[in-house]
Amino acid sequence: MADCVQLTPLDHHFAEFITRLDSAPGDALWLAAALVSAATGRGHVCLDLTTAVDSEVQPLRSGAHPLRPSSAEEWRTALAACTTIGRPGEYTPLVLDDAGRLYLHRSWEHERRVADGLLSRCVSEPVDGESLRTGLDRYFPPLTGVPDWQRVAAAASLNRRFTVISGGPGTGKTSTVARILALVIEQAGEQEAALVLAAPTGKAAMRLRHSIMQAAGHLDLPDGLRQRFPDQVRTIHRLLGVMPGSASFRHNRDNPLCCDVLVVDEVSMVDLPLMARLLEALPDHARLILLGDRDQLASVEAGAVLADICDHGRHSPFSARFRATMETLCGPLPAETVAPADTLPPPPIADSVINLRTSYRFGADSGIGLLSRLINAGEGAAALDLLQSATHGDLAWRPLPATGGFDAAFTAAAREGYGAYAGTTTPEAALDALERFRVLSPHRAGVCGVANLNRLAEAALGLRRPEGQPWCRLLPLMVTGNNYELELFNGDTAVLLDDPESGRLAAFFRDPEGGLRRLSPLRLPSCEPALALTVHKSQGSEFDRVLLILPEHISETFSRELLYTAVTRARSRVEIWGTEEVFLRAVGRRIERSSGLRDRLWGQ
Repeated sequence: MADCVQLTPLDHHFAEFITRLDSAPGDALWLAAALVSAATGRGHVCLDLTTAVDSEVQPLRSGAHPLRPSSAEEWRTALAACTTIGRPGEYTPLVLDDAGRLYLHRSWEHERRVADGLLSRCVSEPVDGESLRTGLDRYFPPLTGVPDWQRVAAAASLNRRFTVISGGPGTGKTSTVARILALVIEQAGEQEAALVLAAPTGKAAMRLRHSIMQAAGHLDLPDGLRQRFPDQVRTIHRLLGVMPGSASFRHNRDNPLCCDVLVVDEVSMVDLPLMARLLEALPDHARLILLGDRDQLASVEAGAVLADICDHGRHSPFSARFRATMETLCGPLPAETVAPADTLPPPPIADSVINLRTSYRFGADSGIGLLSRLINAGEGAAALDLLQSATHGDLAWRPLPATGGFDAAFTAAAREGYGAYAGTTTPEAALDALERFRVLSPHRAGVCGVANLNRLAEAALGLRRPEGQPWCRLLPLMVTGNNYELELFNGDTAVLLDDPESGRLAAFFRDPEGGLRRLSPLRLPSCEPALALTVHKSQGSEFDRVLLILPEHISETFSRELLYTAVTRARSRVEIWGTEEVFLRAVGRRIERSSGLRDRLWGQ
């Protein structure tokens, strides 16, 4: 049975536009153009014709019949004859590659630039092995009997021009990077290395700066080295230099960044076009270190860049040469890092991907850690049994209250969870309290969506907005876009309280230096209430306790990755309200985005 694809007016208009341009238009082209437009709107980089062959769409044209391809082979043959569709490298509106992937030209170009930019950096750098080993011993004292993957990640970062350090929450990514930066400064000697730190959102940038500074404070660095340590983290957009009124950035191939080492955190949130722009602006000699959790939600926009770079979690051994280098610097590595003798050598990128495997936040007895691993593995029944067993104090499950009783149950939970926040009187205390408890939901709309949950939570705390006013005292707000004049960025969080100096209501934000900045609510960019957040908006954040409200029904966007991301936002306790059916179906469902980046990097 054909899958009926819901097209937007933009998809229809694009398909009509492409068929008008083509010298040999037909239903096959109209269908392909409509579907590739719809696919990019849902975060895919391309349309996979092999899987799309079961799709059916209804054109808006009067009297038109539903369209669906007869077979993938006939569809590809028909498209190959179209003048608006070219081969890779040709300048046509659409691009069809040998694997049957159809791209918008700009999407194909972004993917090519990212692949070329990363592969060109998959090379070894000359290092002083003895000096590096001495530094590694100082910052990563040798372990007995087990490999130290943090040390391997550091050794790889000093040995390679491009390294990915992937790992779940609490695996020590940022503390590892702090020690890598110290090693880079030491290895540079008298030369000043330009070290740049970046993250996709202002909130993530602030967290990275705090983590790096905290980790550096524990390293007992000499004064000279400490003074050269980077203390600023910028959003990627701010780093590249947004040009008002333009889609371009100030830094590009012709005006590259002044940078010797670039560290980017929370890379799972970075979309394909932004990664292409970043790589284009990076000098050829610069070392690139990417941090992130490959199992988290992909970016809201196109692509799943980190997952593609990490080969979607598949195991790949190191090359013989790289493995020998790592064993010289770090000691014996497990047998899984050796390629079997009868197989082809691994691709160059295999030596650039290091996965941290030990969680220092979630120990062996952690329910949150075990639950996240079961969700990640797709073991829904075992995960649900764990939640319902009440054997771990950091986990709780509650069947979703019936519609008639939901408001009262949630009101009580919000009043208890936000009790400390409601009692705060200073901005510092209020912002701290917001980190202790937060309500999350996958969706915006519906009874279990954040719009309704925010309304109920505000009422539970007695927050009353004056007539005609969008604000009131103690209302937390989250910025939903970037405002470079005010230096406020998507994900920044404020609380509204009376300003002691003026006596008027003001929005208080944490600044990157750890202090506070205040703004009149009248100056705020677009914001939304933040007592309840979507799981997407919670990325890059951590809270002591999380209350996760699952929807009443499964949806296209609710998946294993979303559930894993929500659960791992909690440091000490997560409580989930939902139905067994929705939970099990979410764990069993993966979001897979069509892309050719993985094949470009790792081979077919």
